[in-house]
Amino acid sequence: MTGTSKPPVVGIAGWKKSGKTTLITRLIEEFTRRGLKVASVKHAHHAFQIDAEDTDSARHRRAGAVKVAIVSASRWALVEELRGAPEPSLREVFDAIGPCDLILVEGYKSAPIPKIEARRHGSLRQQPLAAGDPNVIAIAADHAAEGEGRPVFALDDISGLADFLVQAVGIGRMAGPS
Repeated sequence: MTGTSKPPVVGIAGWKKSGKTTLITRLIEEFTRRGLKVASVKHAHHAFQIDAEDTDSARHRRAGAVKVAIVSASRWALVEELRGAPEPSLREVFDAIGPCDLILVEGYKSAPIPKIEARRHGSLRQQPLAAGDPNVIAIAADHAAEGEGRPVFALDDISGLADFLVQAVGIGRMAGPS
C-alpha cells in the first residue's frame, strides 16, 4: 500500500495513565513485524523539546530559523516553529508524513478518526470515551469492560487487536508472521 494512496489511520485514545503509549508501541511493533511501514503521531499538551538547548539545531531555532532539519546517517527530523501560527490540523500532519502503510495516532481524543479506547484501572479518569464517541471502534482494557456494542480486547492482546484492525480499517498488504 506504500505509495500515493492515503494510508489507514487509527487512533489510540484514553485518559492519562490508561496505557495509550504502551498499547501504541506494541501495535507498532506488531504491524512492523507483519511487514508494514508504520508511521505514528503523538499529540503533546505542552511545549516540548526534541533538541537540547545547547545543540547546534537549537541555536539555529533561537537565531530565527522557522524550520530546522537535523540529519544524520541513522535518522533525521524536521522542527518547525509555529511562532504564533495555529497548531497544524491532523490532516496537515498526515500529509507531511509521506508514504507509509498505516498511521497510528496517540492522543487526539476528539479527532474524527477510527480509535481504540485504552482503559486501565489505574488511569486518572474512568469515564468511558466510547459512550460519547462514535469513532471508537474497539476497547482495549486491563479489566472486564462494557464495550457499548464494540468489541473488547485485553489490553495485552496485541495480535488479536491487530487482526481486528486489519479487517476494520482495511489495512492492505499484510506480510505473514515471521
